[in-house]
Amino acid sequence: MARLNLEGVYVPNVTPFDAKGEIQYEALAELIEYWIGAGVSGVVANASTGESPYLNREELTKVLSFVIDQVDGRVQVIAGTGAVATRETIELTRDAKKAGAEAALITTPWFFRPTEEELYRHYAAVLSAVDLPVILYNVPKFTGYSIAPKTIARIAEDCVGLAGVKDSGGNPGNMAEIIRLCGDRIACLSGAADMFLPTLSLGGKGAVLAIANAVPGTCVELYQAFKKGDIATAGKRQRTASHVNNVLVASFPQVAAIKAALNGLGYKAGVPRMPLLPLTEAQEKAAAEALKNTKLY
Repeated sequence: MARLNLEGVYVPNVTPFDAKGEIQYEALAELIEYWIGAGVSGVVANASTGESPYLNREELTKVLSFVIDQVDGRVQVIAGTGAVATRETIELTRDAKKAGAEAALITTPWFFRPTEEELYRHYAAVLSAVDLPVILYNVPKFTGYSIAPKTIARIAEDCVGLAGVKDSGGNPGNMAEIIRLCGDRIACLSGAADMFLPTLSLGGKGAVLAIANAVPGTCVELYQAFKKGDIATAGKRQRTASHVNNVLVASFPQVAAIKAALNGLGYKAGVPRMPLLPLTEAQEKAAAEALKNTKLY
């Protein structure tokens, strides 16, 4: 298996739906051009921000294939393939490999809370069954728990194919420990916008950020400034990213708020698929007011 270079800013793309819940591919194509034009390193199709739990297997494959075709080799394409069960995760990851994804982003299983041993065996089983680099995705906001850094390190040590970890816990100590234990073997990526610059400072390689849907330029400039040693500019961009994150992710329903921001920028991100709902008129006005003096680019 070829080693995957994971660095920079990755956007976990929204999936545009119309009012009937149908996928709008033309709108997705326009969004992909927006993100690539801003300088992102890759697109992560069918991640949580893309409402992947609400897509069936056929839709997951179709969206991924569309993204790969539209990207046309200009940036990396990673597929979200996490599922509740190990068997389904393997099937979805094999689908992603067949479609042409360069890696799979695999969320820790949800619903039942696995033990650390069960988590280890889950990833070990997936990695032994697929021929595709895997990024382990720790997102306690959605799963209700956080995988231990020592378990991530154990997987990285024992299993071939673990290319990285996306940690969305937002805990500096947790990220520091992950990087300390296995940062020399896998790419450590922040999944929390507030942790982007701290993660880079700790030795991480980049980030997969929901806010990069709306402000890819801000995220890319932060990364580029850090790489150049321009910490003052990186700090300014981090402050902007943290403010945008506070509005679009922390203060309002995440998917709906990000889509509203994109719609406000002139893109057709549409609305969430039910049971998620779009922002109310009052919420949309409040979000826009909170961001009115913030440059969204």
